[in-house]
Amino acid sequence: MQEKGTDEIRQFVKDLCMLNNKFMNLMLDGNIKAAEVMLRVMLENDKIKVVSVRIQNFIQNLYGHSAQLDILAQDGDGSFFNVEVQRSDEGAQEKRARFYSSVLDTQFLRSNRDYKELPESFVIFITEHDVLKKGLPLYHINRTVKEDGTDFVDGSHIVYVNSNIRDDTPLGRLMQDLYCKDPAKLNYKEFVERMAFLKYSKDGEEKMTDAFEEYAQKRAMVVARELTREAARKLLHSGVSQEIVADAMNLSLEEVRELAEKQSA
Repeated sequence: MQEKGTDEIRQFVKDLCMLNNKFMNLMLDGNIKAAEVMLRVMLENDKIKVVSVRIQNFIQNLYGHSAQLDILAQDGDGSFFNVEVQRSDEGAQEKRARFYSSVLDTQFLRSNRDYKELPESFVIFITEHDVLKKGLPLYHINRTVKEDGTDFVDGSHIVYVNSNIRDDTPLGRLMQDLYCKDPAKLNYKEFVERMAFLKYSKDGEEKMTDAFEEYAQKRAMVVARELTREAARKLLHSGVSQEIVADAMNLSLEEVRELAEKQSA
């Protein structure tokens, strides 16, 4: 049984790619060169020089909503880069990007400092789908003066990266790497060593424990929900009212009605 569990973990790890949030975090944790090449390609700026990378950076707001930044990097000029991997369109909504940008501002302007010392900031959403639906690989969002279209240079930037476009360009090849499961097939050498370590070494396997536990929890939730729905189907088949089934199974009445309609079809 234990061997079967070990095989399942190994297969899970083998199938991971950087579009998995936790795997991306482990790939970039302290990995300055990898973070640097990623930012340089996404922002089309070869001058970015990363000096630090942190993952799962929790920023607490005592008077409002707190935030946990997936990846937070800083370059030699003091600029901050927050990278978020979003497989769900809901997680990449415009107002979330605005909020994360404001979080960086409030966190990194020290007290008693002038506003002109506020560092330049970039909030970057790497999305599985084309969230803004214009068919572009990159979307740069900056403030402008509406009346004449000139830039309003406040140092804040929001960038959406559409991972669906995986063509033969520097950005396209980077997106290919986000979906790649085999370190030998990566385009950018800066990712190879870390991916091989996480996937094939004993120490790397131990680091993947949290990612596997999250996967196991989600899978258990899916299984439990399907068992609940199956029990609901049986109650409906036995003639129990939809209202009672919804209450007993902790399901919405709308969901129970859908189950009933499918059963009668």
